[in-house]
Amino acid sequence: MMRLIFLLIGFLVVTSTAVAKTNIVVLFADDAGYADFSFQPNVRNDMKNLTPHIDSIAKQGARFSSAYMSGCVCSPSRAGLMTGRYQERFGHDNNLPPGFRSGLPLNEMFGAKRLRNLGYKTGLIGKWHLGYPLAYHPNRRGFDWFYGCLQGSRSYFPYQKPHRYRVIQENGKPTPEVGYVTDRLGDAACRFIDEHKNDSFFLFVSFTSPHGPLQAKPEDLAKLQHIKKTKRRKYAGLVKSLDDNVGKILNALRENGLNENTLVVFTNDNGGQTLTGANNFPLRGRKGSLWEGGIRVPWAMRWTGKIEPGTVIENPVISLDFLPTFVAVAGGTVKPEWKLDGTNLLPLMTGKTKDLPTRTLFWRKHGQGSMIALREGQWKLIHSREQSNAQPELYRISEDIAEKNNLAAMYPQKVKEYMRKLQSWESELTTPLGGPGSKNYRKKNRKKRKKLDLPKTSSDPTV
Repeated sequence: MMRLIFLLIGFLVVTSTAVAKTNIVVLFADDAGYADFSFQPNVRNDMKNLTPHIDSIAKQGARFSSAYMSGCVCSPSRAGLMTGRYQERFGHDNNLPPGFRSGLPLNEMFGAKRLRNLGYKTGLIGKWHLGYPLAYHPNRRGFDWFYGCLQGSRSYFPYQKPHRYRVIQENGKPTPEVGYVTDRLGDAACRFIDEHKNDSFFLFVSFTSPHGPLQAKPEDLAKLQHIKKTKRRKYAGLVKSLDDNVGKILNALRENGLNENTLVVFTNDNGGQTLTGANNFPLRGRKGSLWEGGIRVPWAMRWTGKIEPGTVIENPVISLDFLPTFVAVAGGTVKPEWKLDGTNLLPLMTGKTKDLPTRTLFWRKHGQGSMIALREGQWKLIHSREQSNAQPELYRISEDIAEKNNLAAMYPQKVKEYMRKLQSWESELTTPLGGPGSKNYRKKNRKKRKKLDLPKTSSDPTV
């Protein structure tokens, strides 16, 4: 009888170990520059060695050299990442202005809910920016725990009287205004990991750093005196605090024995905001544009025992790929009815394949009549339709990352081919639900700008 009991216990232990799922942690920066992390080959001298913890993710895993977000500003990029679908398909082309009366459409399912259906505990920490009314809150969209703010930005230091969309809340309840926000988010992530160390979990840490306002901690600024320009030094202080808290989170994984069973991702929500100190060298443009500087991002992944340390992946990838990849990591299967636009990167990450099949990636800003772009293999086409008499421009992006040499005149047939693909893709999209490009935007903008505090453009550094 005792032997039978021991055999049963052994079977249960083995079974439990066999079905343990890989944890997934996404560390998401906000408005950071392409050249502002030491794991990037073009890191600027003033930022070298400032991000050792973030750099360790790439060193111990893979760096993706041609990585993109599906949007060029905060809210659309999050909408695409969270759903695995081009956000323009459901009208989420623009940032949500403060007080917007809806959010990401309720008939779109978040990846968090799909992972929860696969047995994961889910947590979102930090910035939301996908809807203000209760029905659009994180706890209603698949996250078991939400600790963060609803709006796109807030002060890093405590408010005297915080607005309900800017206060740090925990599952809908405001929390006291104490401490430095980046530290609070890092501590909350560690708390989630500690509490769920025996579960399979998906944790999305959506830092507000280094998004403005430029409110670095005095002790961090004191260590950055080699940076002479005040704005750049303050921005660097935000990046340093970001890295310190990434270090705390990585340490929490290590102390809980989760290093080998956790996929860690670091990336940024859109191109760097040069107006607040970011540096996108050698890319053209910044946040709010579809030039490389607006959509191309730093991206690193670490998965001990699965991703070879020091790997560099040059295939173009996009944030829409996260959801199908995470589902595969979780042991699930993407169903055709989900209508996802991304690709499972698991074979590429683990070295089972050297290259993905050539595919076309698309971008649109502000609906029909505004900037639109695609990338296919070595080529990128961009058309600034909002400018009168603007013609499509073509770049061999694999060799011309700075987009300096327009080859449209040399390859007119390729321009026509890509314009047809853009038109076909755009025919599948809907009109933006709000903001530039939406129905009657100009009329509503005149009447409601003051009431809603609507930004003039979605590249506004305060949004």
